[in-house]
Amino acid sequence: QAPLVESGGGLVQAGGSLRLTCTSSLRTFPSDPMAWYRQIPGQEREFVAAISRTFGRTFYADSVAGRFTISRDNTLNTMWLQMNSLKVEDTAVYFCNQRPTREGTTWYASDVWGQGTQVVVSS
Repeated sequence: QAPLVESGGGLVQAGGSLRLTCTSSLRTFPSDPMAWYRQIPGQEREFVAAISRTFGRTFYADSVAGRFTISRDNTLNTMWLQMNSLKVEDTAVYFCNQRPTREGTTWYASDVWGQGTQVVVSS
């Protein structure tokens, strides 16, 4: 079983909202930064948002800033991605990633992934 499990994806109309959930089975969750990535078939996985391990500092891709909100609860080993004002171009499979690293403004994913959850935004 994958160490991370995502849920909450689905079909939504443009302008609507979805909330994705990622639950980790790894004990190190409270001390690890976490991130969301997304992937469109045929394209590389791209960074969406990240959150630091303790103080909850957040980082967003320009394409989602102001519309998406990443959050976490270390007592539940859970992270969320609240997605508002969804656009057709947000359609993708969304993955959570544990223990990504940051260099400057660039986030690099680790090899700790979930199975992904599909988000489809219709026009």
